[in-house]
Amino acid sequence: MTENNPRERLPVPAASVIRALPSMGKLMVTAKRAGATHERIGTIEAVTVDDGWLVCSGVEHDSRMDPSAVATIIVDRTSVMGEQAYPRIDFLDVDAECLFSVVGFNGLEPFDAALAQFGAGEALPEKPVEPRGERPNVDPEEIGTRPFNLARDTKANIMIAFSRPGFVQKWTGMVEKVNPAMGFINIMRADFHLHLKAGTVSDWRASGDGTNMIHEALDQDGVPTGLVVRGLPAAITT
Repeated sequence: MTENNPRERLPVPAASVIRALPSMGKLMVTAKRAGATHERIGTIEAVTVDDGWLVCSGVEHDSRMDPSAVATIIVDRTSVMGEQAYPRIDFLDVDAECLFSVVGFNGLEPFDAALAQFGAGEALPEKPVEPRGERPNVDPEEIGTRPFNLARDTKANIMIAFSRPGFVQKWTGMVEKVNPAMGFINIMRADFHLHLKAGTVSDWRASGDGTNMIHEALDQDGVPTGLVVRGLPAAITT
């Protein structure tokens, strides 16, 4: 029986690892960029191919991943909360920046069973714990909250999409609550979390017909961040 390393580099094609995800049970697929963290939570029901990208789909998942953008795969089994292990796979690009990650919510057994076909990877040292920065109070009306407050107040069925090179993820539903706390604007649903760092959005660029609007988050330089809200019934007044 192969003994798994607590943390290891897995020398396996990204496509092979992504195709193994449905057998891991409940997973969180997460990615971050420019202050936004977009997370889908649940069981991946299928992995299919679309124009070279792998599509992870299901009632609780809607993600597209470009395996050719992945240069390194890091498996980390060291995260434990209480008595529950939350093993993680980080998919890194050629610059060692994390494109997206997958976190197991059903412990080590299904996670390790899915990866057993690949054998042990190259053992790595434990990752240093990064100090947590300041998490100040958030103005509940700050500009980053505005599309989500509008969605909540109008009970609109919206899509919150996130993209970065090599990764796209979407969620569609109703925003019941917007929780600005601990330095972030938070939307928490059973199958979806959005954490948007306060102060990272300078404006929302709007387009559409006035009843089904698209709003793109812009950073402090006016550059789109990859966070997009679709389906709002009106433009946002800034």
